[in-house]
Parts: sequence; structure tokens; C-alpha cells
Amino acid sequence: MGRIGLAEVSNPSMVPTLWPGDRLLLRYGAPVRPGHVVVLRHPFQHDLLIVKRVVGRRDGGWWVRGDNRHASNDSREFGAVPHELVVARAALRLRPRPAGQRSPRSLARWALSAVRPLPRRLRAR
Repeated sequence: MGRIGLAEVSNPSMVPTLWPGDRLLLRYGAPVRPGHVVVLRHPFQHDLLIVKRVVGRRDGGWWVRGDNRHASNDSREFGAVPHELVVARAALRLRPRPAGQRSPRSLARWALSAVRPLPRRLRAR
């Protein structure tokens, strides 16, 4: 098994799947296929990590898109992403606990929804 790590989502490009503040459990070196959510280096700013969904292979690498088409910077702007820029595949989404949740019922509800596998959903656009 490869290394694992955590990353925090900081913008709305993957809404409704991921929201700002969500954390991702990452698997470095895991195989990538269409439908997977990945963390990759931005093709024009290699020090910037972004989260996108893999749509498919194209000449030169992976075609990636954000789930939120109205707030996403993705392959429609920068083209296919070279394979070597994919850093890790996201395995789980971890939702942070909302401030002020103290009742046992609200904590139980949060606990049941906080950890979810990421759907391998393919969207036709």
C-alpha cells in the first residue's frame, strides 16, 4: 500500500461533492481512472495544488474537471494534465464538525455523515 495523507479543500470548484473546509484522505501512488477525484499540481503554477475529477485520458495526460462547472478552473482552460502532475487520489471525504454542535443527537448525525467514500460519478457535460 502506498503512502497516505490529508488535504483540505479550500474553494468551491468541487461542490456539491466537496465543500470548502472538507478534508480528503489521500492515497499517493494509487492508480487513477476516470471518475476518481485527484489532487494535482496546477499545470501553470506547480506550487499550487488543486482538486479535480478525472474525466478521461487525452493526448498528453488526464482531462480533469471540477464538479461545479460555474466555479472551476480545469482542463477546459489549461488542457490535459500530464500524468506526472497527479499527486494523489482522494479516497475519503472528512467533513469538519460545525461549530456549536453539542447535543448528542447532532453529534451523532455529524458522525454518521462526516466520513464518506467519494463517489466515482461520471457526468456528461
